[in-house]
Amino acid sequence: MVDLRCATWNVHRAKGQDGIVDPDRIVDAIGSVVQPFAGDVLALQEADGECRPHARIIDIARISELTGLRYQHDSPSLRWGSQSDGFLGTILFLHPRFRRTHAEVIDLPGHCHRGAISVETQVEGRNCRIMSTHLSLSQPLRVIQMRIIGQHLRRRPKMQTVLLGDLNEWRPWGGLAFAERVVGTRLRGAAVRTFPSGAPLLPLDRILTDAPGRVSNVQVIHTPLTNLASDHRPLAGIVSVG
Repeated sequence: MVDLRCATWNVHRAKGQDGIVDPDRIVDAIGSVVQPFAGDVLALQEADGECRPHARIIDIARISELTGLRYQHDSPSLRWGSQSDGFLGTILFLHPRFRRTHAEVIDLPGHCHRGAISVETQVEGRNCRIMSTHLSLSQPLRVIQMRIIGQHLRRRPKMQTVLLGDLNEWRPWGGLAFAERVVGTRLRGAAVRTFPSGAPLLPLDRILTDAPGRVSNVQVIHTPLTNLASDHRPLAGIVSVG
């Protein structure tokens, strides 16, 4: 088994709970607080502008420098446009020990344009797929979006999949969108409250995998800096791949 230290954070386009848009605060929080929990995988959501051209907001090079992780959107085909750092606000970083074998982005329908990135890798001889996404607030749209992600999984080679991000699902069991009959596989992981950051009530952010019993130590990263910097708290966990 290979244990992957993973973290996901919806950074709310760098707008903090004080109403101030401060990209440097997000980068500082990632470097000083989140990084020890994200030694292998870091997924960000709402990390580009909301409207076209979905322009970059945060200093991606600085995040890579502080975390030692590699930015995965290094090809124009993996970004929404020339002014974007990610795909519709979703940005993924992986440790250099991952050997990337395939990567693509997935356009997801909805009144708020959403997307996912899927990266197939090898790590210490194990094949695994790392996916990050930001799903709709609407359950009917989440069902459609997860069905599209499931169709992607059926088209690609079979390997353990890790899905992390802001899944906007408040029910601990995941609701219809995460049913095996929708996705084609059963995704598992603990539901921990991450939203709103001041006093979390809803487990909107998740770290999931399709191998039973492989997600552990799931926890919210709770510090004054991270609580202030966004409307979500970061979520961390360990996923065992093997």
